[in-house]
Amino acid sequence: MVIEWLEFRVIPEFREKFIRVDREIWTTTLEKYPGFLGKEVWLAPNQVDRLFLVIRWQTREQWKSVPQETLVQAEQEFAQQMGKNNYKLLRGKEYQVRKFSEASSDSQMI
Repeated sequence: MVIEWLEFRVIPEFREKFIRVDREIWTTTLEKYPGFLGKEVWLAPNQVDRLFLVIRWQTREQWKSVPQETLVQAEQEFAQQMGKNNYKLLRGKEYQVRKFSEASSDSQMI
């Protein structure tokens, strides 16, 4: 499994709108593609202007196979509904989830 991890700065008054619009646009778009396993929104209690999205993909290849034009269109629609100055993507990271078998010290990727 692969994790797409995104950190956003969001004006605190727009945080709930960001979460709702993200679900309506981004989640609805991504769940149409094979390999999309789900998404979580993480809130930082001590940083009300930060929001983290954790998106789970079955494989990196499936994640990266989402057409670029689909991503551009979703972002344009999202920005139009949110207001471009109300949020900013600060950083994105990629993680690979590893699972260790209990029977041996060998690891397996899932």
